[in-house]
Amino acid sequence: MIKRDFLKTGLLTALGALVSPAMLAAAHDEKLLREARATPIADGPFTLPALPYAFNALEPHIDARTMEIHHDAHHKGYVSKLNAAVMGTPAEKLSLADLLASMSKQPEAIRNNAGGHWNHSFFWQIMAPKGGGQPTGNLKTAIDKDFGSFDKFSEEFTKTAGSRFGSGWAWLIVDKKTGKLAVTSTPNQDNPLMDLPGMQRGTPVLGLDVWEHAYYLKHQNKRPDYIAAFWNVVNWSEAGSRYDAARKG
Repeated sequence: MIKRDFLKTGLLTALGALVSPAMLAAAHDEKLLREARATPIADGPFTLPALPYAFNALEPHIDARTMEIHHDAHHKGYVSKLNAAVMGTPAEKLSLADLLASMSKQPEAIRNNAGGHWNHSFFWQIMAPKGGGQPTGNLKTAIDKDFGSFDKFSEEFTKTAGSRFGSGWAWLIVDKKTGKLAVTSTPNQDNPLMDLPGMQRGTPVLGLDVWEHAYYLKHQNKRPDYIAAFWNVVNWSEAGSRYDAARKG
């Protein structure tokens, strides 16, 4: 190797050492967000709901950058791909609720993206600035009755969310068969409203996204830290309203 090439290689190696994995990840996320915002949602019946609070409203528990990417890139992607999947098919005329209820008859692209759209729309609502604490009213009474106490419920929910293998969700649902509260989990973007074999079906009251894209910027691979942070932003008023509606319905 001639001296010039040797110096060039050494310089590149030195520069590479200065670029940390965090810097590379930040550059990747910036590119992902920029491209997502520049790409229009595919034509179709579904739209991206606005985030009901500012990106930084859940800090310090969930950081603004994660919320930005999660909503403007990931959720937007599910909506766009769902529109592309249903257009020109009989599913184009179905509501999101009807799609979920007939999911066993739908192709994989609709399953993944209808689930991703519904799950994230629900997730934004179930969190709130100045959230956390404990539920009140009928939901508190039901949790105490069906789990023994709020502490026992939160312990079971935390364990379920932490042990979900790979990507997926943890849920608190009103079980369709028993009418009681139950904690369950689903893989990928499935949810308990889907009529899938082996699914514990019910109406979600609370849900937690445990895909890495929901927490890796702040917590890296430490899912337990993210789950602990989630309890500080739970919108118990919204969860209580959904419980009451599920019991009436």
